[in-house]
Amino acid sequence: MAPEALRDAALEAARALLVEEGPQAVTLKAVGARIGKGHANLLHHFGSAAGLQRALAQHLATRITRGIAEAVLRARAGEADPRLIVDLTFDAFGREGGGQLAAWMILNGDRSALDPVVDAIRGLVEETGPHEGRPTAGVTLTLVLTALGDALLGETLAAALGLPRTAARESAAAALLAFAGAVPPMT
Repeated sequence: MAPEALRDAALEAARALLVEEGPQAVTLKAVGARIGKGHANLLHHFGSAAGLQRALAQHLATRITRGIAEAVLRARAGEADPRLIVDLTFDAFGREGGGQLAAWMILNGDRSALDPVVDAIRGLVEETGPHEGRPTAGVTLTLVLTALGDALLGETLAAALGLPRTAARESAAAALLAFAGAVPPMT
């Protein structure tokens, strides 16, 4: 297998393990077993399990922010519902496992492993630019933190408060629509 193909296969296997079993399952041994390669092959490409997790964070961040950037530009052109931006963000942290991976890295004291994610988000804000002359950094921060919190605690907290599971997502969508000028701001 060519080095780039091996790396891509390993990252896809790591992503599947993340979604299926959580970040603690993303080990060189488990990924190697998934793709039929030995620990030494993966060690050569990633250096360690932490290196693999960093590469996975980079891979997810790049793929996800690319999709969100496309959704932002399509929404601004009137070709897509702005709620798609919210759905992509919440899915990235929830269904795709990004929230669990971020929390795992932070709790293990490896905050620098999140640099690729932070850089990808900053790049997304720079790439899409201001909306109607207004900076988007604040609304991006709110959306990302809401999606991250929802991924980690949303189900439990919504149930405890007697709210539907989608309450945080709907609140984030309302805030984004208000920012875009589509509806009045929430009070």
